[in-house]
Amino acid sequence: MTPADLSRTVLRVVRRAVEQGELRGDVPERIVVERPRPGGRGDYATNAALQLARPAGRPPHEVARLLADGLVREPGIAGVEITGPGFLNLTLEDDQSVVREIRAAGLRYGHAADPTGQVFQLHFRRELRAAVWCDALRRILRAQGALVRTTCEERVPEAWAPLGLHIDAYGTPPAPGLPFTAPVPAPEQTVELGPDATRWALLHPAAHDRPRLTADEHLVQIETNPLFRVRYAHARTHALTRNAADLGCTAEPGPVPAESGKPLQAALAEYPRILAQAAEHGAPDRLARHLAVVADALLDFQYDVLPQGDEKPGAAHRARLALAEAAGTVLAGGLSLLGISAPEHL
Repeated sequence: MTPADLSRTVLRVVRRAVEQGELRGDVPERIVVERPRPGGRGDYATNAALQLARPAGRPPHEVARLLADGLVREPGIAGVEITGPGFLNLTLEDDQSVVREIRAAGLRYGHAADPTGQVFQLHFRRELRAAVWCDALRRILRAQGALVRTTCEERVPEAWAPLGLHIDAYGTPPAPGLPFTAPVPAPEQTVELGPDATRWALLHPAAHDRPRLTADEHLVQIETNPLFRVRYAHARTHALTRNAADLGCTAEPGPVPAESGKPLQAALAEYPRILAQAAEHGAPDRLARHLAVVADALLDFQYDVLPQGDEKPGAAHRARLALAEAAGTVLAGGLSLLGISAPEHL
């Protein structure tokens, strides 16, 4: 169950309570469901009861108990706990609906199913980071179903060609472009790190942070290098598939009886929301940082995937392998939207 699915589930329970006269007030258009904050419980949390308490004329804790009674009867929800003044903490059943969705969608997981009809024009100045930022944003907006046109005030240097920038026209556009936060310029206007490391160095920091294009930070294969972790995690998913094939084990979605798999499942479920936010806020850095979250969760989980010692492959191993392969798909798809390659060997 993805956060969007869970939000719709909470909204359905609220609507039912209003229709049955158990709760007074209008049904909100949207219910926010998010990961618990530090110290929180469960897989997800929502402040829906606090949001509804005032219109209902009832204490938040009382509204929370009412919603909790309805939520525990919903498929996919294993438990609901009320904390604080009325926060609902939701624990999901250990299912593989997200993995199945990723396997069905492939690299298009998190993309819009159909064109939205939205048309955007991205205009940027002749500056390296602005060019890469707009190119990544173009890819993300297109993934969300929009049509996008990119323009630059003047022609970019030939030296930037390896970055694979897509520019539809040069000069001043006749109409205003999509408003987005112009990122802090790069200190160097070179691609000496290579296209992948250069793009990552310019896209991973937030727009207000000054990027660093240094070899010791982006080319060295060490744990402190997030690009290395992301690409290494992707390569590890392919290694797990190869090693599993040697054991006669193939991936098959199912329950994952490993506590270390929960953070990875949650990160994969969050991916569509992160893509939508990156498009809405003109912030490809959000996608880059979430890929690091997925990678770190996969690297923690990898040791639980295959049999150890004389252990024979079973249903649990096939389910874990399916989860790991889903992570590889998300990492490859996310890197592609950033214009960065995802090698199978590293």
